[in-house]
Amino acid sequence: MYSILMKFRVACLLILSLSALSGCETLKSFGDSSSSDEDYTGWSAEKFRTNAKESVEASNYDKAIKYYEALEARYPFDNAAPQTQLDSAYAYYKNNDAEAALAAADRFIKTYPRDMHVDYAYYLKGLVNYNRGISFIDRFLPTDTSQRDQAFANDALENFAELMRRFPQSHYIADAQQRTVSLKNNLAMHEINIARYYMKRGAYIAAANRANTVIDKYDRTIAVPQALEILQESYTQLNMPQLAKDAKRVYDQNYPNGTPDINSSNITISHQIWDFIGLDK
Repeated sequence: MYSILMKFRVACLLILSLSALSGCETLKSFGDSSSSDEDYTGWSAEKFRTNAKESVEASNYDKAIKYYEALEARYPFDNAAPQTQLDSAYAYYKNNDAEAALAAADRFIKTYPRDMHVDYAYYLKGLVNYNRGISFIDRFLPTDTSQRDQAFANDALENFAELMRRFPQSHYIADAQQRTVSLKNNLAMHEINIARYYMKRGAYIAAANRANTVIDKYDRTIAVPQALEILQESYTQLNMPQLAKDAKRVYDQNYPNGTPDINSSNITISHQIWDFIGLDK
């Protein structure tokens, strides 16, 4: 027990060290931005846009947002007002303010539904939700995101689906499609994780239901062979030999070389730390 606690403390110290680095960057950014309101008297719309763009390029998103908000308040009917709304939505996104970014994108869609750049607003909503569950620690210590709540992943999937449905010729389609594949794989593996939990608990019907969800909803994902294996085992435990046989037949036909190894080349630092701590052993 003492050994486990010591290992846990080492891991915590590593995470705190990384957090401290992030904190330093945040404080630096905070210190660079003016704590008092600037005097915008006499500023033209172009000056606001130029300063906001420079702030974005310098990754000073707090300051960029102030410029965009001031620009919208002082020049609401400016010819570039639609672009200003999109730019501010992007700045909110980069500033990790998901709610504000989504609100700005929705406002743009409602106000300018026929704008030539409205497809970007739909794409940005998907991008916000796609990255919404990724914390600072995850960027340094990638974790298995399939083990988390998938509400944001489902939202992102819907956002990208709407983009592809409304704007099939959009420049953002290719990226949205790639992210959709990643999201579906993640959602499918989430179902597998739950199914495995049910198997360990002896809840074989619930496990089979989860495995069937993978096959029905995510039939082109990396989780399908694992779902078929769970079906074989759960139906065997439930004394349903014909269903178990059917699952095995489908598995053998599609995966004659066995279940593809999807993790061997994707072992992250976080997995190594988790193995080092050994809390799941």
